[in-house]
Amino acid sequence: MKTCKRSFVSLLTALSFVVLAVTGILAFVRPFSIEVAGLHALMGFVFVGLIALHVANNFSDLSRYMRTKCLWATLAITVGLTAFFLWQPGPIRSILTLSQNLGPAIDRFEMKDDGLIYHYSPAPQYKMSLTIRAGKTFNRKTPPHVAIWLENASFYHIKTLREPDDLTSGRAALPYWDFKVRGWEEAKHKAKESGKDMTEQLEVDSVSGATQNSSFDAADYILPADPDNPMPYRLLIEIAQPNDNQPSLVYSVEIDNGVPSAFQLLDLVGYPDREENDKDGKEVWALYFVDKRFGSALTLIDSALLTIDRT
Repeated sequence: MKTCKRSFVSLLTALSFVVLAVTGILAFVRPFSIEVAGLHALMGFVFVGLIALHVANNFSDLSRYMRTKCLWATLAITVGLTAFFLWQPGPIRSILTLSQNLGPAIDRFEMKDDGLIYHYSPAPQYKMSLTIRAGKTFNRKTPPHVAIWLENASFYHIKTLREPDDLTSGRAALPYWDFKVRGWEEAKHKAKESGKDMTEQLEVDSVSGATQNSSFDAADYILPADPDNPMPYRLLIEIAQPNDNQPSLVYSVEIDNGVPSAFQLLDLVGYPDREENDKDGKEVWALYFVDKRFGSALTLIDSALLTIDRT
């Protein structure tokens, strides 16, 4: 009976491992599937339980292994591989890029030699794609700082779609986006403390009075509850090349689901510069027309095309 029990647990453990191995490979080579991911995860829990039974059935043998030098070697190898795979150096990232599993995330950012691509799909019926075509001074080896965000018609930040990879240096290199986000974060914090909503808080702060369209929920613009009365909004990108000693540049496009366009080109709207603080001592930034200071920054990107599929 004891031998039968050991054989049962061992065989079930081995077969469970086969399922984990197959689903792991499928998850790597195929697009994301909730069925495959769910099977892999749930079978993983079963496998943990079977391992516990396997350890109980073979405790005497395993306890002997624990007293050998092999224990430290296997621990070192396991810890080393875990740290190496978490660190994801270049060779590991190259392997991971071969995977077709892009995950269930609603957005995806890719950097290629010919430019940048950002995909955003908060719902099956709304798929946004921003294609930034590289200019002659674009260099993937020293990629530019890029931020992508949404604003309402009153020029208030409502959602950052893409932060710069290096957030510390990116905030310094992209001051206009940083200014917008800090204002949004401050208003959000004050609203939470006071029990007000974002609109009421901004009116209290007297940034510019009541907003033209008052919602600060991106879903109200992208997927409005009343499709017959959508609110216009804007998508902006700020981009800067490290160490080129030139200000960042801001590109923008207005989106109106009431008059939908499948393809829209972003326009260069200027470079940010800090002005004198307002009468309440608050920080003020404005966009100015590009002047003679700009050279390579103007050819960093060739064009930026926004595509929206509203099927």
